[in-house]
Amino acid sequence: MSSNVVPLETFLDLPDHARLLGLDLGTKTIGLALSDVERQIATPLETIRRVKFGLDAAALIKIAQSHAVAGLIIGLPLNMDGSEGPRVQSTRAFVRNLAPLTPLPIAYWDERMSTMAVTRTLLFADASRAKRAEVVDKMAAAYILQGALDRLMRMEPGDAGHDDAAPDGADAAR
Repeated sequence: MSSNVVPLETFLDLPDHARLLGLDLGTKTIGLALSDVERQIATPLETIRRVKFGLDAAALIKIAQSHAVAGLIIGLPLNMDGSEGPRVQSTRAFVRNLAPLTPLPIAYWDERMSTMAVTRTLLFADASRAKRAEVVDKMAAAYILQGALDRLMRMEPGDAGHDDAAPDGADAAR
């Protein structure tokens, strides 16, 4: 594992006022979300249409640099029972290839149910199918990033990353 793939609690040591970038890796797109400088609120940013790894990574790194991002939170698509399937293997391969290209710390976050929760919200808001397709990936990235931000806000420096408020599997996703 690359040295910049780290547990979430490592992000407690990042400089103040540095943003985090959340990623929802799909087979066709990468949804992106950006935190505010206080690292309390995640906002959907954009969607990168996947082409090939080198181009995808370059676009991602450029966006991270343009927003002064200090770390990446990558959604880890665990199965509902917490096991790792082909999508997790694909995500880990992407991160294994990305990590040497950037000095940014990278942490995984359990993304189970993120797309379903976002889709349900969009359906409740009566968004059209076309609108849902346009925004679901970046909103799922915001959902993932917000979960990690909320967890970071509950942690104390030196925390081993375990408390009763952590969602099941969140720590296992590191």
